[in-house]
Amino acid sequence: MDKRILIIGGGPGGYVAAIRASQLGAKVTLVEKQDLGGTCLNRGCIPTKALYKSAEVINMINNSKDFGIMVDYYNIDVNMLQKRKSDVVDKLVGGIKVLLKSNGVDIIKGNATIKDEYNVSVVKEDGKVININTDYMIIATGSQPFVPPIKGIESNGVLTSSELLEFEEIPESLTVIGGGVIGLEFAGIFNAMGTKVTIVESLPNILNNFDKDIYKRLASYLKRRGIKILTNTTVEEIASVEYGLNLTVSGKKGERILKSEKALISTGRRPFIEGLGLDRIGVSYNKGIKVDENFRTNVKNIYAIGDVIGGAMLAHVASHHGIIAAEGIMGVNNIKNTDVIPSCVYITPEVASVGYTEDYLKDKDIDYKTSKFMIGANGKAITMGETDGFVKIIADESNRILGVHIIAPHASDIIHEGTIAIAKGLKVEDFSDIIHGHPTVSESFMEALMGITGEAIHMAPQKKRR
Repeated sequence: MDKRILIIGGGPGGYVAAIRASQLGAKVTLVEKQDLGGTCLNRGCIPTKALYKSAEVINMINNSKDFGIMVDYYNIDVNMLQKRKSDVVDKLVGGIKVLLKSNGVDIIKGNATIKDEYNVSVVKEDGKVININTDYMIIATGSQPFVPPIKGIESNGVLTSSELLEFEEIPESLTVIGGGVIGLEFAGIFNAMGTKVTIVESLPNILNNFDKDIYKRLASYLKRRGIKILTNTTVEEIASVEYGLNLTVSGKKGERILKSEKALISTGRRPFIEGLGLDRIGVSYNKGIKVDENFRTNVKNIYAIGDVIGGAMLAHVASHHGIIAAEGIMGVNNIKNTDVIPSCVYITPEVASVGYTEDYLKDKDIDYKTSKFMIGANGKAITMGETDGFVKIIADESNRILGVHIIAPHASDIIHEGTIAIAKGLKVEDFSDIIHGHPTVSESFMEALMGITGEAIHMAPQKKRR
């Protein structure tokens, strides 16, 4: 008899798990209460990247005179921006639906509640309630924005990322509360559109978990573009006023008021576990559902993947979890690497990072050396007029690659060379006979690598040791 697997949640974790389980011969049912693709495709990764591309075009127009092209006037049509964003989302969501159906996955739109370890109750769109009996479950319900307990947080004009994505007019000013990935991406988008942007971050740095050279250099680039950054600063209160919002903030200079038309809450996300019925069946959870290395919960036939378990809340991580869980249920025990995770920030210039940071290695008293190739010396970057940034490599004393940190055009594409290198335990010497195409920005990765051994051609040796 085929194994029956019920998956709750059709985001990048759930739908990938469904397809992989079906490939392995399972009879799969996928329950999704909203839209296939989850937050990533509908309210996160994809719509923000569609707007990011529009922001890139605006930045190109603003700098077109550097390329000998004079643009005297242009207009931003918000309706067209939103239509393009929606068209991109619809195309991808439609593609997922086709993939699921072509793999024989039964899709049910409705809200699922776990009744016991083998039964789930689903309230469908039409109000009809059905019961689904299954052998295994995979919980992939994702996450939702974390809204901090700030006085006045419910004021008109205070928005989550999902709400801001649906903007109908470009705000004159925007205060971004939180200097992490989500906040910075929105800051870059609206800055390009002409909005006066202020970032308020309670920690000492924006992108505080990234390598120190990343967040220091990026902060200087953003300030140069007119984005105001307030670190070590907290929002104490928000009040609605005639022109928008007054935000009372507290920092090194004491309390003051920031005036802003809109405010974005981008202080992170939390696992979505409400209403699943976890307590009824005894599934252990704290901030997220607790799982083992195969993503099995303490209830033997129930698994959980992606944002709902906490940790790195990234779409590509959820998809990877989904494959591991599906294969585990189906008896495929391949070893999968879940520790080496690339992180990308879609802003101009792009940021990407994988592996250890300098601060981490210092804290652990691990000897290391670094090499940094400046993008301003890369031929392709110069022709593109995008010369801000660097590629930084961190290696141990045996030249094994430990970390790769990039600010550069196409950083989100280049980072995967570093991801493979770290995941496979490669050394600098393993790249010495690999030819990189010219002219490409990825040549900068090779130059930075060879800088570790003092063999870079297009830069002076820059390795430093502890």
